[in-house]
Amino acid sequence: MLLAGDDPEARRRVIRRRALTLLTIVLLIGVPAVYLVISGAQSRDSGKDKEARYSATGLTWGWPSKVQRRIYQVPIPHPAELVAQYETNNWRTSRLHVQFLTTDAGLDTFLRSMGVTREDLVEGRITISDRDRSTAGWEFRGAGPWYGLTHAQEDPLPTQDVVVNMSDPANPMVYVVSRATP
Repeated sequence: MLLAGDDPEARRRVIRRRALTLLTIVLLIGVPAVYLVISGAQSRDSGKDKEARYSATGLTWGWPSKVQRRIYQVPIPHPAELVAQYETNNWRTSRLHVQFLTTDAGLDTFLRSMGVTREDLVEGRITISDRDRSTAGWEFRGAGPWYGLTHAQEDPLPTQDVVVNMSDPANPMVYVVSRATP
């Protein structure tokens, strides 16, 4: 009578079977476990980024997302510099506050994209409310002239209040508050 230890072929089968069992265990348990660890770390990092963005209490430097620009209909032209934004939401109204420095042609492009023209701007008219100015930290004093307009649209389309500082006509500074009612 031969024992497994005596037959080299039987010994190889036992080793191969154990190796396949170990490989199966690693694939069925190890790979999903590694995936869960990596996924959890990425999710935690994503939450920290969102927390930082939504805990902001004023303008933050950077462009609004494409989705925000589309929802609030704020078509920031290219080129634009010193872009900053801040979004507020509550049950009644959501607002996107945006500022940017652009060129003379960029201002025309921005206004045209909103469906208005430069002729709609009224000199000396500050259309952004005190509440919105306070929220964004804007003070419309100093060098001017200042021009403003309100582009009112029917719900659910947003209404935009625009103020433009034309102290440098070649590079106007634009301030926008777009209000959307859900």
